[in-house]
Amino acid sequence: MDNRYKDIVELMKDTRKISEEDLAYVLESGGESEREYLFEAARNAADQVFHKEIYLRGLIEFTNYCRNNCYYCGIRCGNSNAERYRLTEEEILSCCDIGDKIGFKTFVLQGGEDPYFTDDRICELVRKIKAAHPSCAVTLSIGEKSYESYKKFYDAGADRYLLRHETANEEHYSMLHPENMSGAERKQCLFDLKDIGFQVGCGIMIGTQGQTMKHIYEDIVFMQKLEPHMIGIGPFIPHKDTPFRDEPEGSVEITLRLLSVLRLLFPKVLLPATTALGTADSLGREKGILAGANVMMPNLSPSGVRKKYLLYDGKICTGEEAAECNQCLRRRVERIGYHVAESRGDHPDFK
Repeated sequence: MDNRYKDIVELMKDTRKISEEDLAYVLESGGESEREYLFEAARNAADQVFHKEIYLRGLIEFTNYCRNNCYYCGIRCGNSNAERYRLTEEEILSCCDIGDKIGFKTFVLQGGEDPYFTDDRICELVRKIKAAHPSCAVTLSIGEKSYESYKKFYDAGADRYLLRHETANEEHYSMLHPENMSGAERKQCLFDLKDIGFQVGCGIMIGTQGQTMKHIYEDIVFMQKLEPHMIGIGPFIPHKDTPFRDEPEGSVEITLRLLSVLRLLFPKVLLPATTALGTADSLGREKGILAGANVMMPNLSPSGVRKKYLLYDGKICTGEEAAECNQCLRRRVERIGYHVAESRGDHPDFK
């Protein structure tokens, strides 16, 4: 066992801090015994808070129209090959009905920044979902909006909001997005959401073009300032119809190690084992849980549209029905010694 590696892990456990140099060492150095020491420390930290419970979120990808042209994303407005769709209100509510019947206590409405879905339409959707399923949480993941819009969503009954900041470094942000988008504005949205009262989620991709260890460290510094309730990370996976089509995939190994680092730095955070991780590695979601993650997000979208919501190539579970996907995930969780929670799975500070 590398004593320096062990000391860094113990220091994170004790202080919830890490230096840029130590972060690079933990993510890039050490062999099997060191990584397992890190993973075990993260698992123990998660188990102390969540007691081997895994929270499931029912994901409803309700529109793949998007006004933005982010260079890495398969549903970017510049992708003329994307087959566009919007779910109707009735279809969205039906997804929630199905999800409730098979045990989901959170519905995540995720979509591109689609001008068709005005504030009024989103608020009406939220109100109807909450009226039909009052014991369930509603999470929105629909991009950058004004403070006033976010407040309307919250007042309508939305509980959580996911908005990956992608990178805290402005120069790196400009490598991933067109000139009309601003990393500073995106980060401000997260502070606005937190101020309003949402349970807030940020996050990054691992291995995007131009990303350095310094950038990842800056992301951690930003997260420590924001104090999010959820952090979503996954490996970058290219999409064939984007400018990044020929870029290499992000590292699963670094993603898993960073999951563990985040668990030690943020013991109570809701930390997904993402679909991207499961796409990059057939056992990626299980490995994510064993590295400290405690959330999974199976797809509740109608099977007919799942192949159209492709942020990256090769996405898993695009052909499964909701109940089939749910049972598969539950078995996967149980095989590694965990169990699916029957609660909404709020951040501990919101219980």
